[in-house]
Amino acid sequence: MKKSVLIILMLFIVEISSAQCAMCKAVVENGNESMGEGVNDGITYLMVFPYILVGTLFYFLYKHKQKEKN
Repeated sequence: MKKSVLIILMLFIVEISSAQCAMCKAVVENGNESMGEGVNDGITYLMVFPYILVGTLFYFLYKHKQKEKN
């Protein structure tokens, strides 16, 4: 049950993460479409790393707690 909720949540987060902030949208509206795609890719690239770092931290904490239980 928890895994299916997590997967559904991740699908919604991916959809939201491809949206633009208001300032980026205003800048991109004045340019061409390929520039807009580049801005979106850059934003996504910059936002992925904090989530990877936090996820890795929680993974190692989880593994550490599992070893303490055994």
